[in-house]
This record gives sequence, C-alpha cells and structure tokens, in this order.
Amino acid sequence: QVHLVESGGGVVQAGGSLSLSCVASGRIAGIGIMAWYRQAPGKQRELVALIGLPGSTQYVDSVKGRFTISRDDAKRTLGLQMRRLKPEDTGVYYCSAMTAGIWGQGTQVTVSS
Repeated sequence: QVHLVESGGGVVQAGGSLSLSCVASGRIAGIGIMAWYRQAPGKQRELVALIGLPGSTQYVDSVKGRFTISRDDAKRTLGLQMRRLKPEDTGVYYCSAMTAGIWGQGTQVTVSS
C-alpha cells in the first residue's frame, strides 16, 4: 500500500516563499498523475497543480507564474515550489496520487499579511 507524507509547510509573510515536499512509500509502480490540492478554512478542497508523465503540468489560474510543481520518480518525491505567496494561499496542502486515489495527511501553510 502506498503512503504519502507531506512536509515543508509553515508560516510566512506575504511575498515570501515556501517549498513543499511529498514522499511516497510503498509500492508505487504506475502511480501516474500526482497533484497538490489545498483547502482553506471554510472552503472546499481545490486542485492547485498536477503533473503527469512525462512531466506535463497544469495549474489553477490563481497560482500560475508563482508555483512550480515537480516530481522525481526515482526518489518517489513530489514537490511544490511556492513564490510570491499571498494570504489567500493559506490552507492545508495535500499531496495526491490521483490515479490511485491516495492522499497524504496534509501540511499547513499560513501566509500572513
């Protein structure tokens, strides 16, 4: 069974940067498309970015040009580099192996104004 563990969240001032990481453990053959989601307080979980094979990416409009998703299948790692953060980026960020329907437990990102 595959497990996903996120790290890298924290508190940052608006305009700052954070880098999130998600490490997969277990049998990951054919893990397919991976993604980052986030859920702000009182709001539904939303897709932030996804990355397929061999590395095609998509982003929600609100993060285009600021966030970069990456994957290293050899290291079984998914990354999310976040720059020029805004208070509206605050939320719990989740890593997901979309094809397999597997989720991590999330990591909190708080952007102060």
